[in-house]
Amino acid sequence: MAGCVARRALAVGSRWWARSLTGARGPRPLCVAGGAGAFPPAATATTRRHLSSRNRPEGKVLETVGVFEVPKQNGKYETGQLFLHSVFGYRGVVLFPWQARLYDRDVASAAPEKAENPAGHGSKEVKGKTHTYYQVLIDARDCPHISQRSQTEAVTFLANHDDSRALYAIPGLDYVSHEDILPYTSTDQVPIQHELFERFLLYDQTKAPPFVARETLRAWQEKNHPWLELSDVHRETTENIRVTVIPFYMGMREAQNSHVYWWRYCIRLENLDSDVVQLRERHWRIFSLSGTLETVRGRGVVGREPVLSKEQPAFQYSSHVSLQASSGHMWGTFRFERPDGSHFDVRIPPFSLESNKDEKTPPSGLHW
Repeated sequence: MAGCVARRALAVGSRWWARSLTGARGPRPLCVAGGAGAFPPAATATTRRHLSSRNRPEGKVLETVGVFEVPKQNGKYETGQLFLHSVFGYRGVVLFPWQARLYDRDVASAAPEKAENPAGHGSKEVKGKTHTYYQVLIDARDCPHISQRSQTEAVTFLANHDDSRALYAIPGLDYVSHEDILPYTSTDQVPIQHELFERFLLYDQTKAPPFVARETLRAWQEKNHPWLELSDVHRETTENIRVTVIPFYMGMREAQNSHVYWWRYCIRLENLDSDVVQLRERHWRIFSLSGTLETVRGRGVVGREPVLSKEQPAFQYSSHVSLQASSGHMWGTFRFERPDGSHFDVRIPPFSLESNKDEKTPPSGLHW
């Protein structure tokens, strides 16, 4: 079939994208369907010889937004790289990379599990490996289409005033793993709609990618480095449900003559199987260096009980925890329900809550 034109619909999250492949090395335009729910969702790329009008609702038009590039197997993406998120389907742009340590319990050494440790849970030897993540901006046009599967205001900070519990968020800021990046190029000088895009990036057609960091981006990154930094990633799979946890230290506040340390943690749930399951309950154990052990049980997460299916296999959210000690540990389980009503527990990989030893002034928002 050499020389023929094949069309491929890439369905991710609740958005459908289409690209056409012209020959083996020809251009591959990236198209986006306008309007919410333009197509029924699907989880994987499906090859189609033709993409006819019957494959999409009447009145919905695919608009070309760029041309796909070959994903990088080695090396990092540069500041200004445009991409499509392979799981949640949104358009975004890379701001800068983070080098994290990935602790994957699925590939842990075959050493036998250790006895119960002082934190109250069993552990096995897990060696971390370096893994690249990226700080990115999400295109505001895509936020309504992913809000049911991934929070678009998940990167939060402690506010700079007397209320020790006050938080603020930067909408459309996210962390993306290297393998979730589907890179593309665009001739549009402002291809991503986000209030910070033109404040952080400058168009320079002589560069590749043609968007370079402004001084404001470098200053913002340096100023907020302790609160943005992604250092550890924890992952574990139980019965084909993979749980990934990324903790972030947020800072310390004084409350009622004591110090309160805050962390946020981002959790991604992925169904690696074709069976439909629904998250019903969460069970957390939180150990503090002060010696306290707290148990938290509840329905769902962040007020939701997400369904993970072949069509929509992933859900991502962020939450917060505070301790009256500078460090601690968290672990637990999520209880899922199958269509036949049976339940099973999925392990949440244990992770540390560590404070920054050289804590500086907390972030002060977007003021430079």
